[in-house]
Amino acid sequence: MSPRARVREHVNPLAKKYSVAIAPPVWTEVYADCSKPLSLDIGSARGRYILQTAQLKPDWNFLGLEIREPLVDRCNEVRDELGLKNLHYIFCNANVSLAGLLTKESLHEVTVQFPDPWFKRRQQKRRAVQPELVATLAELLVPNADVFLQSDVLEVAEDMRQHFDANENFINLAGTGNFADDSIFPEHIPTERESSVISQGLPVYRAYFKRK
Repeated sequence: MSPRARVREHVNPLAKKYSVAIAPPVWTEVYADCSKPLSLDIGSARGRYILQTAQLKPDWNFLGLEIREPLVDRCNEVRDELGLKNLHYIFCNANVSLAGLLTKESLHEVTVQFPDPWFKRRQQKRRAVQPELVATLAELLVPNADVFLQSDVLEVAEDMRQHFDANENFINLAGTGNFADDSIFPEHIPTERESSVISQGLPVYRAYFKRK
């Protein structure tokens, strides 16, 4: 994907400009076939993960939510250049807009990969995965849907895993309180961050949940 859009590395999701929920698009105008199962990537960044996955899995629809608007604009440009009809990116704050974007049991898979860590305690309420988001996903996901979580920051990975462990609608396939190892976590296309971390010999912490 080129050229690279210049954007701020971190955006405060609690800022006023991100506090208003967006209206959903007309989905029949977004996807060529809305009957395909839908996969959601929360915090899609430069969008390469679902860009590649959408090309490998044409029998699925893919949706990326990203809070940095220039990245979304560029992602949709690339999608159009490639003529992909099963891929879309939306600029929004997922914690504010997700509940109104999709209907109940319309989602078949969710990925949250390497979200902004927000290390300072006073900033942790800015993290992408919050209890309210997990509750929203429980409403939107079909039974037996997959949830994939990844981070190279142990504290962030534990935080995400704990929020899903605490919601009775989800099952941790590695057991409550555990991360998924390679025998459990499915094969997948690595994100840019994931490839960089692994190339440095550093760990990636993963969790794999199912919607009951």
